[in-house]
Amino acid sequence: MSNIRWSVVVPETTDRALRTYLARKGGKKGDISRFIDEAVQARLFELTVENVKKRNRAYSQKEILEAIEEAVGAR
Repeated sequence: MSNIRWSVVVPETTDRALRTYLARKGGKKGDISRFIDEAVQARLFELTVENVKKRNRAYSQKEILEAIEEAVGAR
């Protein structure tokens, strides 16, 4: 897997808070990049879950459970 370099602009207070947090945890080189990567992945997951929930609002819980049972039983 190759890495891509980003230029990210954040408020000074955010930078200071993150660097302070990482320093307290015994931070080392690359920790800011790992932190950002994990944060982006978590946010993308949250957005995906929100979208699925919105899409599924049109269905009753019974319909959703029946679809799950059907899909699992099809294996």
